[in-house]
Amino acid sequence: MMKSLNSEPWRGLPGQVADLIEPELDAVTGEILAAIALEVPEYARPLEGSFGRGIRRGVGEALRQFVALIRDPGAGRGGREVYLELGRGELRQGRTLDSLQAAYRVGARVAWRRLSQAGVAAKLDVELLSLLAESIFAYIDELSADSVEGFAEAQSEQEGERRRRVNRLVTLLVAEPGAEQADLRAAAQLVGWTPPASAVAIACTESALGDVARRLPADALTTVVEGVGCVVLPDPDGPGRAGLAERAARGRTLALGTAGAPAELPTSWSLARAALRAAETGDLSGDGLLRVEERLTELLLFEGAALATRIAARRLAPLDSLTEKAAARMHETALAYVRHGGNAVAMAAELHVHPQTARYRTARLRELFGEQLDDPDARFELEIALRHLDAGALRRSP
Repeated sequence: MMKSLNSEPWRGLPGQVADLIEPELDAVTGEILAAIALEVPEYARPLEGSFGRGIRRGVGEALRQFVALIRDPGAGRGGREVYLELGRGELRQGRTLDSLQAAYRVGARVAWRRLSQAGVAAKLDVELLSLLAESIFAYIDELSADSVEGFAEAQSEQEGERRRRVNRLVTLLVAEPGAEQADLRAAAQLVGWTPPASAVAIACTESALGDVARRLPADALTTVVEGVGCVVLPDPDGPGRAGLAERAARGRTLALGTAGAPAELPTSWSLARAALRAAETGDLSGDGLLRVEERLTELLLFEGAALATRIAARRLAPLDSLTEKAAARMHETALAYVRHGGNAVAMAAELHVHPQTARYRTARLRELFGEQLDDPDARFELEIALRHLDAGALRRSP
């Protein structure tokens, strides 16, 4: 009993089969094209122009290659580009591969019907006819696989080009100083993005960007800007959109910038990116969605850490002479003092002490800080210093 290689069954066919079927190629080509036009709705039109040339060439080349493989299996199959291009063409036409795959199935069926008739007429034995059938369908599977590969390549190229265009648009939207309006319009047009009345920038880690993008609507622009995941979310306060950023932040940290007109996106992005940095270093506490609008003071201290440190060194110098425990007590007392304007009852409630104790501590503060407590500018700097020192203590705590 004749055996063949599973992947290339035509290797088991004798050369006389090629001689037998070659005269049938023109007729088979015509029948295949007619059957495709009849049975595949997407191809039910005159085979003309580049579309028609591609289909005709694909069918004719396939049959010629098949005969050549039977004659010389060792030469291998050439002409893959024809079938790769057919797959690419389907994507360019905005179709799936369903129609092309159907056309391949039609072609295999018609080819087998016509060529088996020639084989029967030439009195080929049953084993050879069976192997011919197996060879035809295995060969068509290879052509189909080429087209799948071409489709996937084109899809990847198309997606890559869109990603590049989105990156270009987002980079322009968040750039400082702002980009030229003509450049923005051109970049938005290439992406098919209509500039909204308002938008907000969101920052996340690069590794989280993919998951975040999947939780946001299709009009959100997502890309990586200087190693940071960047999202431009249009119309953040529109109907049904209030909770979008919160849902995207589940299980990860997202920094939500300030909302405003598209022209304000550079500021929104700058604040969001700074908030994300502060969260990563522990200077900004909290998980999930960090709303910049609600954390501006903390963010100011983070961004101006060097200046705040200098202010703290100057304004908190009176605490240097105290023991660590006493300095900590005076630190929390001073912070309560500037927060509540020296109101002993409010200070006592925050410090969880008796109002008389709060008054005693206030008296001690006056001994240490003197006129600073009565000078508005000094009190302002003192509060910056105290909050800065307080944030540093939180970062160092386990």
